[in-house]
Amino acid sequence: MKTVNHWIGGKTVEGTSGNYGPVTDPATGAVTTQVALASLEEVDAAVAAAKDAYATWGTSSLAARTAVLFRYRALLDARRDDIAALITAEHGKVHSDALGEVARGLEIVELACGITTQLKGELSTQVSSRVDVSSIRQSLGVVAGITPFNFPAMVPMWMFPLAIACGNTFVLKPSEKDPSAANLLAELAAEAGLPDGVLNVLHGDKVAVDGLLNHPDVAAVSFVGSTPIARYIHTTASANGKRVQALGGAKNHMLVLPDADLDAAADAAVSAAYGSAGERCMAISAIVAVGAVGDELVARIKERAEKIKIGPGDDPTSEMGPLITAAHRDKVASYVTGAAAQGADVVLDGTGYTVEGFEDGHWIGLSLLDHVSTDADAYKDEIFGPVLCVLRVETYEEGVALMNASPFGNGTAIFTRDGGAARRFQLEIEAGMVGVNVPIPVPVGYHSFGGWKDSLFGDHHIYGNDGVHFYTRGKVVTTRWPDPADAPAGVDLGFPRNH
Repeated sequence: MKTVNHWIGGKTVEGTSGNYGPVTDPATGAVTTQVALASLEEVDAAVAAAKDAYATWGTSSLAARTAVLFRYRALLDARRDDIAALITAEHGKVHSDALGEVARGLEIVELACGITTQLKGELSTQVSSRVDVSSIRQSLGVVAGITPFNFPAMVPMWMFPLAIACGNTFVLKPSEKDPSAANLLAELAAEAGLPDGVLNVLHGDKVAVDGLLNHPDVAAVSFVGSTPIARYIHTTASANGKRVQALGGAKNHMLVLPDADLDAAADAAVSAAYGSAGERCMAISAIVAVGAVGDELVARIKERAEKIKIGPGDDPTSEMGPLITAAHRDKVASYVTGAAAQGADVVLDGTGYTVEGFEDGHWIGLSLLDHVSTDADAYKDEIFGPVLCVLRVETYEEGVALMNASPFGNGTAIFTRDGGAARRFQLEIEAGMVGVNVPIPVPVGYHSFGGWKDSLFGDHHIYGNDGVHFYTRGKVVTTRWPDPADAPAGVDLGFPRNH
């Protein structure tokens, strides 16, 4: 059986812990690969390699760093299909969706290629007699990234390209459920000329995670995953004096006003709720229908959802693939089977779905639940599967109040033709990312991604300006160069004066 090993110090390093995790093809249910799970000694080795590399990479020129990144971008572009194929084989999403993931990751590589402008400092001259003050940003050292299974290429690329462009070195701990894409990303970086040890890939479970959170040589930790783990990452790493950005879970709402284009809203709802089998932190999982628009909207969503073709991700005709594991499939199904008892109308029930010839795959169909209560488990929990809840309200104000009462604040959307209502929504809704007639408002690379409330722990969003600030720290330098004609100033114990 194939084994996915670590990438440390610029080369493949076989696991020595003796512990391995299974990697499954979600379309067949077969274990195709095993992944080495790191011991604390292997965590130390990865961090040590990164620390050694930082001694030279941290002082390298911006020109040298960006030259590597430009070559890296070209290699990633040339190998898009190969990266996407690994994602499909281990995650299960359809190939076109995997290609989209690679494209969104490439946006951040391109942002990193232009890091020279992001790292420009500031200078104020003559703030006092012959005194200048400058502000600069410097790298942190060794930083770590812990990434989820749902985007095994994109989320790592949201982290390490910016981090290394800023002069840091990086230890990536990807999900052990679909680890191969991370190794290919590291191999291509080495091919682009990235020095050994600047980017390391350490596979593992909680042992590896805790090892990074507690390691004294790790200066900062980036994380994307569920809210309970994000809270744990933030609490543990912060207690160890580390800088932390921990992006958590979501329950993204879409408010549909009576004046909305219902065909556009229904198209958007199906695309955003069921794309990637709902395994997206930016998936729309709750529709809030205002007034009488609900019945017609649900009918149009149902009509579209019933036509979605589910099948293996490598089948070009498939629009939605399987879920990542059988256990996750069963958990998602439990929300649907329990919905009616909690007062919901089960318009579509996707449980029990199978694909001919792939009966052992982790399949589930599309589910649509109407008249869902805010007390229902299907509404309160992040399901992370192809289940869409519809809630009914009478007014815009009631809808916004319902949405703002959610403990999550990741992304949200409004569908309307009324510019005034849309503008009001942008200001009143309590979420970090807002879409107006856009169902999945993931910002482009030069803006930053992140939520509010229980969707983000830490002060910085990911990538964009926030990402650059997270991976650097500011320093202010005050300089006086006396003129040869100056008389000696003498001793002055008073507070320095600027006038």
